[in-house]
Amino acid sequence: MAAQHPHPATSLRDVAARAGVSVGTVSNVLNHPTKVSAQTAERVFAAIEELGFVRNEAARQLRQGRSRSVGLIVLDIRNPFFTDVAQGVEDEVTARLRSVLLANCAEDAARESAYLDLFEEQRVDGVLISPVGDVLDRLDRLRSRGMAVVLVDRLASTESYSSVSVDDVLGGRLAVAHLLETGRRRILFVGASTEIEQVRDRLEGARQAVAECAGATLEYREIAGMHLEPALAEGQRIVALPPDERPDAVFAANDLIAIGMLQAFTLGGVSTPQDVALIGYDDIEYAAAAAIPLSSIRQPSREMGRRAAEMLLAEIESGSDGERQHIVFEPELVARASTLG
Repeated sequence: MAAQHPHPATSLRDVAARAGVSVGTVSNVLNHPTKVSAQTAERVFAAIEELGFVRNEAARQLRQGRSRSVGLIVLDIRNPFFTDVAQGVEDEVTARLRSVLLANCAEDAARESAYLDLFEEQRVDGVLISPVGDVLDRLDRLRSRGMAVVLVDRLASTESYSSVSVDDVLGGRLAVAHLLETGRRRILFVGASTEIEQVRDRLEGARQAVAECAGATLEYREIAGMHLEPALAEGQRIVALPPDERPDAVFAANDLIAIGMLQAFTLGGVSTPQDVALIGYDDIEYAAAAAIPLSSIRQPSREMGRRAAEMLLAEIESGSDGERQHIVFEPELVARASTLG
């Protein structure tokens, strides 16, 4: 007989009634088939096919206190850097027959907290998080409930958590030292709020590089987010300045900001790099493909996601008492036409 379309009310009890066995027998067929005779199992599977029954795996796992899923909270999914991180996480997690629940906090601490609440309610086995702000107290609560936690793109400030990060202070130094080496002296750093640790560290590295160069100056401009729209507006502001009041170089806190500003410069008749040199951060795929190939600071985004997931899964499997690890990657300068042309 052809299988019927599954009905939301179809249950183990319905299958048992159709097969003429107990609910416990159906459960054994699904979970402990060696306890059931071949003839009985055949009747149960025939009933399952006839009714179109689909086992509620999530409910079964939750009853056992586990979900075989992990939560990933990223700072802003609009940034391809975090898409690459998520791909690295998924590669590792799915290879271990688990699933990934992806959440985008969009640089919003309240939204981040809501996702942490959701993952706690869902009883995910562990959480990978690129925090907006200071969430350690909140993560301590998850840990106390037996949930594994690993920080991504953030060096843990405590030994309680493993972390995977990049030395963003070094990255900031590399970016601005490169601009200074090309003869630029009036540097503008453009980023979101310094409450975001990555922005704060990149700015600190920029300041260190400028401090070592006589006559160089650094201005910081905070924009409304780490994405294209506020960056375009900031680029338009610079275009409107008299040429002698413009910076001669911009260090953007990420590549999306740099691309937005490059668009404003191009439309406004400001030549890059002749009038204003421009360097970004992350070295996303679009950086090299920009109309003027964009210099950037490269992070190993996919590898960061993979290593973070690897540490989280190890903690899930061994319990929360294992040794914490802190992996810090070194960023790499990738110089292209936006600073060298």
